[in-house]
Amino acid sequence: MENKALKYDQDKVRMELVPMSSIENIAKILTYGAKKYSDNSWQGLDNFWNRYKGALLRHLAAIDKGELNDPESGLPHIDHVFCNAMFLSWGFHHGKGIAIEEKDLDNE
Repeated sequence: MENKALKYDQDKVRMELVPMSSIENIAKILTYGAKKYSDNSWQGLDNFWNRYKGALLRHLAAIDKGELNDPESGLPHIDHVFCNAMFLSWGFHHGKGIAIEEKDLDNE
């Protein structure tokens, strides 16, 4: 009698859907940052939300102006955008405070 192999993973997060090239690109940004500052020092930044939102927007603005690579790191601005978005997501899930201006709130 042949045993059929089973694995109940249909309700688990599909990590295989994340492109490995995107993971490698964000790791390049993190490696650059670790050399410039230190490993994971980004997690303790004061005024976390505003600082990383500002960085993300500066990299997007550079792309809009036609600059594809960050002159300091030599790495693509879009990968810096991705990294800053990851920082903001991490901060959101770790209580780093989201800066919301009163004018942005729906005052019904």
